[in-house]
Amino acid sequence: MTEVLRDEAPAPGTDTHAHANAFSRNDRSHIGVWWWTTDHLMLGALGALIGLGVMLSFAASPAAASRLGLPDPFHFAIRQLIFAGMSTAMLMAVSMLTPRGIRRAAFFVYVIAVVIMATLPFIGHEAKGATRWLHIGGFTLQPSEFMKPALIVLVSWMFAEGQKGEGVPGVSIGFTLYLIAVTLLLLEPDVGQTVLITIAFGAAFWMAGVPMTWVIGLGVVAVSVLMSTYFVFDHVHARVQKFINPDTADTHQITRASEAIAAGGLIGRGPGEGVMKRNVPDMNTDFIYSVAAEEYGLVLSLILITLFAVVVVRGILKSMKLSDSFEQAAAAALFVLFGQQALINIAVNLALIPTKGMTLPFISYGGSSMLAMGLTMGMALALIRKRPGAYGEVEGPAKAGVFG
Repeated sequence: MTEVLRDEAPAPGTDTHAHANAFSRNDRSHIGVWWWTTDHLMLGALGALIGLGVMLSFAASPAAASRLGLPDPFHFAIRQLIFAGMSTAMLMAVSMLTPRGIRRAAFFVYVIAVVIMATLPFIGHEAKGATRWLHIGGFTLQPSEFMKPALIVLVSWMFAEGQKGEGVPGVSIGFTLYLIAVTLLLLEPDVGQTVLITIAFGAAFWMAGVPMTWVIGLGVVAVSVLMSTYFVFDHVHARVQKFINPDTADTHQITRASEAIAAGGLIGRGPGEGVMKRNVPDMNTDFIYSVAAEEYGLVLSLILITLFAVVVVRGILKSMKLSDSFEQAAAAALFVLFGQQALINIAVNLALIPTKGMTLPFISYGGSSMLAMGLTMGMALALIRKRPGAYGEVEGPAKAGVFG
């Protein structure tokens, strides 16, 4: 026994105390404190979503590459793997910030995104009748994806400041930031993203404790504007008509997606055995949920929905327990943003609402979407992390003030 202990003894110069405390509750390092103040269940759910996104990308990539005549069948899968790594790094780095750091980051991201969106009519890349992207080398950037979480954080901050009664016109500033974003989105045009940020904006508005009459007024205006898009934008009119009267329009994509979901049954055709992905252009992006359902069946479909539900429900419940009004409103609205985007994508795949080019968070192929979701969830995790006074009391190892 003595010999065994002697053989396992640390080498000379090894910091045995630091080694013993690595990732323990007494670990005072930057990473250690982050680990013990971050929600582990939510980290696990987000990690599972990212992993499943990469797996499904390998399933959908060969068909997408073949359709575009690319020599490498796993072109999109390899890129998605890289995007997933970058998104994970983004999520972890941002989640280590303090609430003040989140506000600062949101300000710079919002300003940069808005400036780029303002230039898109002149230098942007047009696709499918919309100018939403900017080509930078071999990468296509969609600035509105990054603007969304930044906007939610800033308006939540302004609403919270306005509610303090210290003369800050928080509500006016918040609405101004929102109207700038909506105007630029409708110029692209991107009605779906406009609906998405309006819902999240309303959630922040309500969570900040703004009088209910204002919330109702915002809802009435939002519904009125949404209905007017049916008459203003031809593509919105066409999609609604296609949804209402599917027999009189070309519904190839949604029909194939529905067939893929039905063909999957309970356990699916098997990995890589899906056939519908060869016939639908957007199966690796907007309709990746259908690929999952066809190849892995209802089982994986329900797993995906459960993972999204865990993140959103747990996130909102934790947000409501926060003592700071800004953190509460911003965190809840970010989780609403995340959940609503997933809900819209899945609803389109199930033919429950008109088609909309919106990605499934962490699952659909796309660099902008993956990185922006890493930013969004990083901000949300940072705001609900345990820290002194966050829940009205001193909690966990954060009481030493490593993150403040």
